[in-house]
Amino acid sequence: MKEIRTIIMAYDAIDPNVTKVALATVVRVEGSSYRRTGARMLVQDNGIWEGGISGGCLEGDALKQARMAIFKDSPTLITYDTTQDDEHQIGVGLGCNGIIDVLFTPLKFLDKSNPVEVLKRCVNNVRKTHTLLTITKTDNEVKGLQIGQAIEYKSEESLSFISDEILRNSFVNSVLDQQTKGNSAPITLPLLNGECRAFIELIPPPIHLVIMGYQYDVFPLSRLINELGWEATIIAPKVKVNHKISSLVSKVLPIERFGEIEFDEYTAVVLMSHDFEKDKANLIKVLDTNAPYIGMLGPRVRSERVWQELSDEGLGVSDENQDRIYAPVGLDIGAVSPEEIALSLIAEIRAVFSERKGNSLRLRNKPIHERL
Repeated sequence: MKEIRTIIMAYDAIDPNVTKVALATVVRVEGSSYRRTGARMLVQDNGIWEGGISGGCLEGDALKQARMAIFKDSPTLITYDTTQDDEHQIGVGLGCNGIIDVLFTPLKFLDKSNPVEVLKRCVNNVRKTHTLLTITKTDNEVKGLQIGQAIEYKSEESLSFISDEILRNSFVNSVLDQQTKGNSAPITLPLLNGECRAFIELIPPPIHLVIMGYQYDVFPLSRLINELGWEATIIAPKVKVNHKISSLVSKVLPIERFGEIEFDEYTAVVLMSHDFEKDKANLIKVLDTNAPYIGMLGPRVRSERVWQELSDEGLGVSDENQDRIYAPVGLDIGAVSPEEIALSLIAEIRAVFSERKGNSLRLRNKPIHERL
């Protein structure tokens, strides 16, 4: 999400009377690659670019391809094959062993349906997972459909412009299938004489971390959240929150306004007031939300005391709620300083939302990312 926002900011800063631009989007990856589908790069005709589609190995050629698409005023799909031992192939010798399809789309600033304008509407809208459909290839002319086209899918009505009913229904079924699976993927649909390819992309909202505390260790945590492009809300009296911290987070709210926070499947909470009674009271509030991650700073014995006291008061923590409480908070990386503790905490939250264990990758017996 941070890369998308950065690209939008760069796009909005461009003078359309002076500069032309194209958007490069990774729409299919077969095998291994540094960046996955959905990686983007905004390229200006003067060679300035924002974002990235690889670890730097493809960007040089991508600049040329994007400027060529701008010159031709036509979208182009380019395939980079790093599996072949061909000295003329871009990326050869990198050892990535992947095939990467990149769509280069020249952007028309006055067209409110160009891919960046569509992305704007997604990221500036409510916190939900948006579904974006990008046409990457079509062998036959289908009324209303063209390569490079980006459509935000909200319902079947979003595709009502497609004249071919069979193709339209196939698109709908494919989108619903990917939404059920919860991941992005390229698709290929048959046409009468050929095929139509598209990239179905699920764009979730950024992770939102609710920090209940205001001590000095909130500062490195807020800096890291800001760098990642996540959202953060601090629950504390505003007068007690350092102005440097306030500038890094989305909101600072008093505990009385806790009920105003929107909790969803991408919201995490960490209790770090360094006050036993306050953390205990805050835990009661947080358990009434649907936050899938609740972290408690401090040693295990402290957390166990909180749970025991709540049980003695008739407010015992259920097994279901216990499953979403992470105490002590963070991954076991030997963190000592506030900065290292923040890293440990953030890494655990990312692992939980990715449904990963947070182990060393060398212990993983499957590819790092899901492959075609």
